[in-house]
Amino acid sequence: MSGGFQRFENRLESMISGVFARAFRSAVQPVEISAALQREVDNNAQILSRDRRLVPNDFNVELSRSDLERLGPYTSTLAQEMSDALRDHADQQSYVFPGPVRISFELADDLPTGRLRVRSRAQAKVTSNATHTQAGRATAYLDINGTRHPLTTPGVVVGRGTDADVRINDPGVSRRHIEFRVAHGRPEDGYPLQVSVRDLGSTNGMLVDGQKVAQSPLDDGSTVRIGNTTMTVRLVPEGV
Repeated sequence: MSGGFQRFENRLESMISGVFARAFRSAVQPVEISAALQREVDNNAQILSRDRRLVPNDFNVELSRSDLERLGPYTSTLAQEMSDALRDHADQQSYVFPGPVRISFELADDLPTGRLRVRSRAQAKVTSNATHTQAGRATAYLDINGTRHPLTTPGVVVGRGTDADVRINDPGVSRRHIEFRVAHGRPEDGYPLQVSVRDLGSTNGMLVDGQKVAQSPLDDGSTVRIGNTTMTVRLVPEGV
């Protein structure tokens, strides 16, 4: 067991004493979940360079109904402690998380008591200079990893660099990867704004609705993928 997970187990015991030992005698043990999370990270590490590897940072821990009910009162504490332990492990292994570590617990009806399953994904941190008010009022915007970023005229550059309008912490994304071109719409289209996208000479290119292209017009619901990140275009109809 790594030092990070040994410290995790010790902290857990000191916080909750024997509660877990009694409640989980024949069920999933918290340390088992932590070990499964560590394996998930190790098994999904992607090489960035000789000394750095990208790993998932968003985890869904699936449990049986009885295990989930037992865990219920402790999920918030467990998620925090397990996140800390994963960060310790990542530091030791030179792993890089693309964004904040998130751990959630979910029901899986097909799992018996005492069994668990972990699903993970690398979800990049996304930032921009837009305010919540601007994002909320936008008639065209990007939905990226659960965050909303307005598309404004004449255009919005998306990339990893600090000079991009929307910044994605994804190693597969170039500093200035793509540009969304935004123009005022025509009345017959039904949308206040028209949106298209073009590649800015990026290293890895882009996929629009699953097809690799250099530029493309976009509709409401169109998806654009760069690196490991998919963004969805949302257009708000006129008058809504």
